[in-house]
Parts: sequence; C-alpha cells; structure tokens
Amino acid sequence: MTYYPIFLKVKNRKCLLVGAGAVGVRKLKSILECDPDHVTVLDTADPGPEMLEISRDQRVSFEQRHFRAEDMNDVFITFACTSNTELNRHIADLCAEKNILCNIADFPEGSNFIVPSVIRQGDLTLAVSSGGCTPALTKKIRRDLQDIFGQHYADFITLMGRIRPLVLDLGKETSHNTALFRLLVASPILDELEAGNMARVKEILTETLPQELVPRIPELIDELI
Repeated sequence: MTYYPIFLKVKNRKCLLVGAGAVGVRKLKSILECDPDHVTVLDTADPGPEMLEISRDQRVSFEQRHFRAEDMNDVFITFACTSNTELNRHIADLCAEKNILCNIADFPEGSNFIVPSVIRQGDLTLAVSSGGCTPALTKKIRRDLQDIFGQHYADFITLMGRIRPLVLDLGKETSHNTALFRLLVASPILDELEAGNMARVKEILTETLPQELVPRIPELIDELI
C-alpha cells in the first residue's frame, strides 16, 4: 500500500489512547512531543511505573477501565494498542464511522495512517516508512540518519528561523530573499556549527547578510552550540 506522506498538527487537539502497555507508552511519548491539548489513556490493567510517571503530565488522564464508544466524542486522533484483537478492530470500525484518524497497532489494514520512524533535531523532523512492510529496516535507517543529522542541524534551523523574519521585514523583492536564503544554506555555516567554530559562523554571516542586519548577528547566534 502506498501512503500519502504528511506531518499532522495535533497541537491543542484531544487524543485517545487505548492500551497502556509498552507499545501504548511509546505512542504516548510521541504524541506528547507534539503538544496535544489532552490525551485520555484507557487500560483495564494496573499502569506500569513508566505510565504512572507520564500520567503526571497535566495533559494526560489515565483511566483504569474498559473502552466505551462515547470516549471518542470530540477526539481528533485515536491509537488502539491493546492485546485484544477484537477490541482493536471494534475501535477501528468506530473510527471509520466517525471519520476519526486512527492507528491500530496489530491491524494496519484498519488504520488510516501508520506511524513512521522519526528523527528529531530541534525543528528538523525526518520520517522514514516502509509502508508497514519492514519496521526493522526503518529503525536501521533511522539509526543511520541519526549519525548524519546531529545537533548542528537543529542549531542551523534555529539560526535560519531567526534570520528569515528579519530579512522579510526589509521589504526586498522575493527573488532577492530567495537567493539570499539559498546562499546561506549553501554556505559552510552548517559545517562550522558542527565544528563549534562560532567565530567563522559570524564571519560568514557578516559577508552574506544585508548590511542592515549585520549589527543583529550577535543576537542571531546567541546560545547556539
């Protein structure tokens, strides 16, 4: 099956997670990284130590009880991670009826999305998927990519995120701004950040940025590396 790749915004949304075992805890951690409004977690078993620790987060409510259909009211996204195959499929059917996004741990055919292996460096997010065919390979690729995309990528994105609005505020032509951003990306800044050579980063910025922004360089590179 070919999936449409997408980055989904769950900020300020309500989420439901049914099943708080090892898989459920892993899913919950990934959801919380994206700042949802609230995550309701359901499981009939006693919560494990890690689940208890995570449930101290004010965005999480753990309830030790059976799933009910009304638990899906006002829910944006649902994860079913129980060891009960029949229950997981029932949740998938309800999600289909209510047009709710769902990921069913043991039933990819009933899910309308799968969760890829993810690498995060600050605001940089890389997602790898094999369409559910071989999760072991996607994990290997993720480990390989982690060796390439280190902290310096996060720092570079932070730097560009600071530069971009200042450049746009100068009111120059779009073509000028596009050329400048491409020049910055093609420059050795990324390599110098990896080496921790902030003096050279400052020199490159001085040579590349519009003169109006040169006095702002100290604040642009503040707390990088």
